Amino acid sequence: MRYENEVKGKAKQVKGTVKTELGKLTDDRDLESSGRADRAEGQVQEKFGKAKRKIGEGVEDLGGKIAS
Repeated sequence: MRYENEVKGKAKQVKGTVKTELGKLTDDRDLESSGRADRAEGQVQEKFGKAKRKIGEGVEDLGGKIAS
């Protein structure tokens, strides 16, 4: 799946946001901190996925030009 890391990264960000907000509501600093960590991890994974996809697209374009 071409967008797998991007989708999984977004999902981790959503999960992190929910955990952060739930931690704030329940005054659970550990949950809040865990949520921030999940969000950061999701952002990294999403950016990695975007970079990987763009490199793949560039390689495909180059391959197409070479084959022409």
